[in-house]
Amino acid sequence: MDRGVMSKIVRLVQEHAEVVVDVSTGAPNIVHWGAPLGDHADADAIARALDRPVVHGSLDTVAPITVVPEHGSGFPGRPGLNGRRGGGRSWAPRFVTQTHSHIGNTVIVDAIDEVAGLALTTNITLDHALRVNVTLENIGDRRYSLDSLVVTVPLPEHADELLTFDGRWAREFHPVRRDWTSGSMLVENRRGRTSHEAVPTVFAGRRGFGEWHGDVWGVHVAWSGNHQLYAERLPDGRRYVQGGELLHPGEVVLEPGDTYTTPDVVGVHSPDGLTAATWGYHRSIRSLRVHPTTPRPVLLNTWEAVYFDHDIDRLRALASTAADLGIERFVLDDGWFGSRRDDRSGLGDWFVSDDVYPDGLGPLIDHVTGLGMEFGIWVEPEMVNPDSDLFRDHPDWALVTPDYEPVLGRRQLVLDLANPAAFDHVLGQLDALLRDHRISFVKWDMNRDHVHGSGVDGAAGSRAQTLAVYRLVDELRTRHPTVEIESCASGGGRIDHEILRRTERVWTSDCNDALERQTIQRGASMLIPPEVMGAHIGPPRAHTTGRTQTLSFRAATAMFGHLGVEWDITRLSDDESAGLRSVIAMYKEYRGLLHSGDVVRFDTDEGYVAHGVYAPDRSEGIVSFAQLTTTQSLMSPPLRLPGLDAEESYRVEHLRLPRERWGSAGAQPGWLADKGGVVLTGRQLATHGIRPPTLHPESAVLFTLTRL
Repeated sequence: MDRGVMSKIVRLVQEHAEVVVDVSTGAPNIVHWGAPLGDHADADAIARALDRPVVHGSLDTVAPITVVPEHGSGFPGRPGLNGRRGGGRSWAPRFVTQTHSHIGNTVIVDAIDEVAGLALTTNITLDHALRVNVTLENIGDRRYSLDSLVVTVPLPEHADELLTFDGRWAREFHPVRRDWTSGSMLVENRRGRTSHEAVPTVFAGRRGFGEWHGDVWGVHVAWSGNHQLYAERLPDGRRYVQGGELLHPGEVVLEPGDTYTTPDVVGVHSPDGLTAATWGYHRSIRSLRVHPTTPRPVLLNTWEAVYFDHDIDRLRALASTAADLGIERFVLDDGWFGSRRDDRSGLGDWFVSDDVYPDGLGPLIDHVTGLGMEFGIWVEPEMVNPDSDLFRDHPDWALVTPDYEPVLGRRQLVLDLANPAAFDHVLGQLDALLRDHRISFVKWDMNRDHVHGSGVDGAAGSRAQTLAVYRLVDELRTRHPTVEIESCASGGGRIDHEILRRTERVWTSDCNDALERQTIQRGASMLIPPEVMGAHIGPPRAHTTGRTQTLSFRAATAMFGHLGVEWDITRLSDDESAGLRSVIAMYKEYRGLLHSGDVVRFDTDEGYVAHGVYAPDRSEGIVSFAQLTTTQSLMSPPLRLPGLDAEESYRVEHLRLPRERWGSAGAQPGWLADKGGVVLTGRQLATHGIRPPTLHPESAVLFTLTRL
C-alpha cells in the first residue's frame, strides 16, 4: 500500500476500460474514463494533454470537475457538497489531499478542509464497472447539517445525447432520448423507493448512438430510496453527471465524529454502442455474492389465479396442475395472513389466518413440496393497515408526522422500521414464519410511497427507512441463508443495484401484458440481466390492460427473463395445457444460455422489437423478433445480427412456439421452412441478416444460432 506517498496520476485498467485519476486535487479528478490507453501511455502526459487554458473573462484558474466539485474553488456548475454549520458557516469547503492508496484496481483518496472541519474519503474501483462513493466526516466541534453530497463523473465533450427512462406503475423502463447541446437535465425522486417514474440511470453518448455503434457511457445510482441525477454541459463545453441520494431537509445532521457515505455510483462505458455498455452492469450484478448460481426455477404465482380467494382445495388443485406442467416453485401471494381477505386490512399481522388455514400452512406446504416443488410466500413487511392488530396496539409505529392527518395509499401506512421496537417486532414475525415453515422463496412487496413521514426524532424518515429495510433483509438472510428473496414494489418500483446485493430476483412490472412487457423488459435489460428479471405468462386477457394475446406471443416475451406463470392453469384447454407444457420445457432447455450469456438488443424500424442472448464464446444464441403494431410496410425488414464471430458459420433455425399465429398464408421466407434452416457466416448475419416472416401485430418468432 502506497499510503502517504503522493503520486499525481493513478491509472485503473481493465480489459475493456480505463480510468485515469488525478489524486492531487482534494477530491480526486477523473481525467479519463473510457477505452484503454495502452501500456505505453505516459500517465503524467495524459493530464497535461487535456489541461484547459485560462481564457479572457474567466477566473485565473480552471476548477476541475472533481468527484466532489467545489464552488469555493471556482467551479461554475453544481457543487458536489452542500451543507453548513450554525450561522451558515462552512458552506463552501475546499479540500486538500492528505493521503492516497492504490491497491489493485481501487484508489482511495483522503482529503481535508481544516477551516470547515470536514474530511472527505473517496473510493474509486474499476472492475466490471466503475464504482465510486464518498464518505464525509465531521471533524469539527459542532454539528454539521448536510443538504446533499453527490458523486460527480465527467463525460467527454462529444457526448451530446442523453437516454433516460420514463414510466409509471405497469409501464416501467420506457427509454427517452434528448439532445444535450447545452444546459442541464435533472431527475429527482421523492417516493421513498427507487420508483417507477424516475429510474436512477442515464446513458450519454455521441448523438445517434445505437445498440451496436457509438461511444456510450452509463451512470446508475445504486440506492433504493430518494435519489437525484443531474447532467450539465458547462458554457466552456465540459460535461458531467452527478448522482446520489436526495435528502429531505434535516434528514442528515452530522454530530462531531459522525460520517455519511453516499450510495455507490456505478458507471459503464463502451465504444461500440449501448448493448456492449450494458454488459458491464450485467457482469457487475453477476459478480455479487447473493447472485443465484443454480438454474432459475419456473414458478407459479397465485395472484392472477385466485387473488384473495384462498380456498385450500383450489390451491391444492393449482399446485397439482403446476407440477404436472413442469413448474418448479409455487408462490402463495397476498391473502394468507391475519384478517387479510381483501386489501383493506391485515397488513402488519404476519401470522397465518385461522379463518382460511385452520390447520396452518403446513398441509398446503406438504402438498406442494410432496409434488417436488419449492414453496414461496408473499409479504409486505414495511406496511401496516390502520385496520390491523398491529396498528391498534402500536399506532405510534406508523411513519407519519404528528399533528397532521396521515396520507393513506392503498389503504395503508408505512411502518417505521427505523423504530427499534417496530423493527424487532417485524423481524421476529418474519423469522418465525421462515423458521416454522419450509419456505424457499419470499416475494417482498412494497406498495406505497413515503409521504410526510417523520421518524422518532421528528426528522424526515425516508433515508432511515431505506437503511432499516436493508438491515432487515440482511438479518433475515443471515438467519435463513437458503431462502431466496424477490424485490417487488408494486412491480418495478424498487429495481437498483443496491437492492440486488440482497435479492435474487426483482419483479419487473405488475403488468403481464406481453405488448407492454416487450418495451419494459428491453429497458430493464439495460440495467439488469435476465435471470433476475421476473417475467410471467399471464392469462390470455391481460389483468392490467384488457388486451388479449396469443400464448406464443406471451411465451416469447416471458422467455427472456426468470420465467413464471400467473394464470389459473386449472381451467386450461387441452391445447393450452400442451402449449404451456412445451414452453416450460423450452425454457428449461435454454435457460442455461439465457441466464449466462450476453444480452443483445438490435436496432429496428418502428413497430418492431428484436433482442436475444449470445453465449459468451459466441458458440450459440437465441433471438426474438417481434412485431408490436401495424407498420407501413407489408413485409418485415431484414433482421441484422451483429456481434457474432465474423468468419465462423452459423446455422439459423426457427424455434417453433406453440400455436404460432403469423401473417397471411405463404408469407414466410423460404429458408424458414427448410428443415435445416440456413447457414450463414457471422459477417453475413451482421451485414445482410435474415428475413423474418410477415407477422401480425402482437406476435413474435424465435430463432436459434448454432456455430458449426
